[in-house]
Amino acid sequence: MERIDQPVDQAQARAWLATAVAEARAGLAEGGIPIGAALYGADGTLLGSGHNRRVQDDDPSMHAETAAFRNAGRQRTYRGTTMVTTLSPCWYCSGLVRQFGISRVVIGEAETFHGGHDWLAEHGVQIVRLDDPECMSLMRDFIKNNPALWNEDIGE
Repeated sequence: MERIDQPVDQAQARAWLATAVAEARAGLAEGGIPIGAALYGADGTLLGSGHNRRVQDDDPSMHAETAAFRNAGRQRTYRGTTMVTTLSPCWYCSGLVRQFGISRVVIGEAETFHGGHDWLAEHGVQIVRLDDPECMSLMRDFIKNNPALWNEDIGE
């Protein structure tokens, strides 16, 4: 797997995160879990975005990262791409990143849920944590108001 050694510009990472946050808000408005993601190409173009649709589609595999990946369509390669997500990716989504060789993951926040990003970093994926207050607030409010649904989502 190719590793991106140059750090991503913080302004660029935050601009990309805005796409994922908009997706998270759309998911919440639909009655779902407010997690959003976007997949960006090596040249910085948006390939696809999506949000967690487990509730809306009655599909336990439709996580935000999965939706963004599917909406990006088939790519010749994923080397150099960046997955942007509002929340640290779970093991399922971390596996997707490793399976397809996505080079970088930008994470809005990892305080409310610490997923597999340490494991990804150990395997050469560049991790950028933004510790974004809006992402934290969105998840904290959702977890407080929907604990049963949140525990279902994380497999508790």
